[in-house]
Amino acid sequence: MTSLATPTDRRAYPQELEPDLTAQETASRGQLIAGLVVVASVGLGAVVAPLSTAISLIALATLAYFAALVYRLTAFWLSLRNPEVAVISDDEARSIPDEFLPMYTVLVPAYREPSVIATLIGRLSELDYPVDKLDIRLLLEEDDRETIAAASAALPGPQFTVVVVPHSEPKTKPKACNYGLQDARGEYVTIYDAEDRPEPLQLRRSVAAFSRLGPSVACLQAKLSYYNAEQNLLTSWFAIEYAMWFSFLLPGLVAQRGPLPLGGTSNHFRGDILQSVGGWDPYNVTEDADLGIRLARRGYQTRVLESTTFEEANSDVINWVKQRSRWYKGYLQTWLVHTRHPRQLRRELGWRGFIGFNLFVAGTPLLSLMNPLFWTLTALWFVVHPPLILALFPAWLYYVSLGVMVAGNVSLFYSWLVTARMTGSRKLVFAALTVPVYWALMSLAVIKAAVQLVSAPSFWEKTVHGLDGTPSPEVGV
Repeated sequence: MTSLATPTDRRAYPQELEPDLTAQETASRGQLIAGLVVVASVGLGAVVAPLSTAISLIALATLAYFAALVYRLTAFWLSLRNPEVAVISDDEARSIPDEFLPMYTVLVPAYREPSVIATLIGRLSELDYPVDKLDIRLLLEEDDRETIAAASAALPGPQFTVVVVPHSEPKTKPKACNYGLQDARGEYVTIYDAEDRPEPLQLRRSVAAFSRLGPSVACLQAKLSYYNAEQNLLTSWFAIEYAMWFSFLLPGLVAQRGPLPLGGTSNHFRGDILQSVGGWDPYNVTEDADLGIRLARRGYQTRVLESTTFEEANSDVINWVKQRSRWYKGYLQTWLVHTRHPRQLRRELGWRGFIGFNLFVAGTPLLSLMNPLFWTLTALWFVVHPPLILALFPAWLYYVSLGVMVAGNVSLFYSWLVTARMTGSRKLVFAALTVPVYWALMSLAVIKAAVQLVSAPSFWEKTVHGLDGTPSPEVGV
């Protein structure tokens, strides 16, 4: 085990990203001007024709809400019928002789994780892959002496290297990954988080899948699930959501030929392509989602791999809100970055990909942001019957909005129940019955994300690990 980095090396990229493809600036000058024009137009409308302006805004919001819901539910339905997932059997994964397996780089960014680093090293040592073909890089920050010491004390095998990441801003996971990518020896590259428990055959499955699918596939996203799914109600909600995301929504996006926003771990890349697109954007707090879109813009495909990595689900509400608000903020960053030149984005993704990008990447935070607004207006109408709501919702808009909200929420509720049922866990089915409470938490998180997008766009709120207690039985679909 050696250390590669030196405190004088301050590089953050394998190659510099184009200024318009990084979230270093939240919005471009053109976007700011367009935003000011929209605000001024709405303000003028509010003065000249306030009621008509308000009705128009509600109608536009209802249309956007409806479109995002339909796209999401269509992805779910397509996956129920015929999931677009790369399946590699155990025999096929093991059939490749060791001498023909390529070098594989595993990047493991960790910060302030001294209590779990030894366990992590033990889990990664169980990967079914030749030790001499593994290049596992523990990416530890320069000021995190406790984790560095704990990693050294764990006496990892020769496949491990501690890479000390020098202090520089922004202090984010993608910055550390870019640093670790320097001099990486692997033909393929993947990422695992500090609490991950990857299936031992995952790397072999990845190699076989890449060989079968061909050079146009640049990335394979393995499925993620939680080993503490039944710890409490929050972890159960989280586990159902992840089962839906990786088993239904992402395969559904593949079927719809839409770009895939990647998950933050267990995504497997062709190393040369990862280098060619510039690695990760260190200023984007969902660097994984952004990278998935950039790969699609370059004409590459991403597929879902039938292999599961188990993680620790957030069991603390405050910790969960911090994590989820970072994810929402990153989705908003990603949408702003890639819509700086809409015509170019449409040319590169095609109409289908362009529409899918907007409906899924922007639609994910949009649904959580708009739900409480519609719920509140509905509750006020049935309880108080205020004249203002009657004025804001003429008959045609009232029935359309009510229909969209009711049908949409019932459909989402049903999809959660279906997902929970397919996990085989009765406790998760019970949790799915109470999922509207979870949706309310999502709304709190997206409000926090919107505030931070303005006040601290690149601030990375660290997720605290090790709150799981005794792991519950693993579940997944």
